[in-house]
Amino acid sequence: MNKKLVTSAGVLIAASASLVTLPGTAHAAQGPKPGFHVEGGRLVDATGKDFVLRGVSHAHTWYPSKTAQALADIKELGANSVRVVLSTGTRWTKNDVADVKNVVAQCKANRLVCVLEAHDTTGYGEQGDAASLSEAVDYWLEVADAVKGQEKYVIVNIGNEPHGNAGYTAWTQDTKDAVARLRAAGFDHTLMVDAPNWGQDWSNTMKDNAPEVFAADPDRNTVFSVHMYGVYDTAAEVEAYLSSFVARELPVVVGEFGFDHGDGDPDEDAVMATAQDLDLGYLGWSWSGNGGGVEYLDLATEFDAGRLTTWGERLFNGPDGISSTSREAGVYRRGCLVKYRLDAWNGGFNADVTIHNTGEQDLKGWKLGFAFPGDQQINSAWNAKVSRNGRQVTAADEPWTQDIPVRGSVSFGLNASGPGAVPSEFSLDGVPCTKY
Repeated sequence: MNKKLVTSAGVLIAASASLVTLPGTAHAAQGPKPGFHVEGGRLVDATGKDFVLRGVSHAHTWYPSKTAQALADIKELGANSVRVVLSTGTRWTKNDVADVKNVVAQCKANRLVCVLEAHDTTGYGEQGDAASLSEAVDYWLEVADAVKGQEKYVIVNIGNEPHGNAGYTAWTQDTKDAVARLRAAGFDHTLMVDAPNWGQDWSNTMKDNAPEVFAADPDRNTVFSVHMYGVYDTAAEVEAYLSSFVARELPVVVGEFGFDHGDGDPDEDAVMATAQDLDLGYLGWSWSGNGGGVEYLDLATEFDAGRLTTWGERLFNGPDGISSTSREAGVYRRGCLVKYRLDAWNGGFNADVTIHNTGEQDLKGWKLGFAFPGDQQINSAWNAKVSRNGRQVTAADEPWTQDIPVRGSVSFGLNASGPGAVPSEFSLDGVPCTKY
């Protein structure tokens, strides 16, 4: 059975993957958990909350100039994560430490979980110039400074589709060895491992050997990733494969999937519905820039978020789609307390406003929203830019008040005419705040 995905130089031809986190057997504590980790078969973020991936892949290694806008657009469409294609330098231009650091920073700026994957391993054993998983580990050790310390925000996908349809029986030992080397080198991240058979695991090699691989990870922090293309062309096949991991309390992901492919017609509706039913994640392939005959897998036409393709509309806005099912990672969730102190007199008032950051991340730039109870008019403001539209008021940071560290605060003031009154509700960047 030749069920391989073809990749052409300069083009990533994969689909999206979903991170499946599963209820499972608890393991003994393996030491501190600085970021994402697996608990009882489920993927958990650094705040201790379940996290279900809802995102897409972006081919950064071939389109680095598109990455900043792509990540912003992907976030705006509702995704909570992005799978970023990197190169080890074996087949394509290497993404070095500085570049990977920049990618991680951009993911964080857009409040996206960054799934970083080394793409050069695609089809190893069948694709002549493919890198081995061992070579992929060499790459991760080389760029360690870009990802260590980022365990709250980064998941390391060791190698894309690391075995083709030849030599795939080596997958189990190769994967165990790769995980062991990364752990020995101090990688505390959740590690994502792709299936063999060009990611589709038609041989059930990953499915059958997943317990052994998971148990071999001293951190018990490995997540399994299957790529669902033509092999998964019926709902029954999708459900049977994913449910087998859930039943054994093993964390699994759909690392890539599409709505069509040269090896068959995958059932994308079943992938998304099953992931939703089982509370599993998925990552769709891919944002834009596909070539080699699979241009139809683009989610956005020519990287334009305003021109989603039929596949893009389906993935983002259709049933069980990203926009309706995505939930932001806990480390990015914003929390706030607002104190609004009023100094009123006949005909006007001053308001001193203090914003306390009770969330999980330092804030750089903010907008506070509230409503005046009547026809009050703003005369002036200090330490914030304040505007009014009807009764709605927006206060935005000035350069010297843009930073609010965790457990820190900033204050601003305004002068207005009209009767003084304390607004009933406040929101920070759209997140409701507690008033005190």
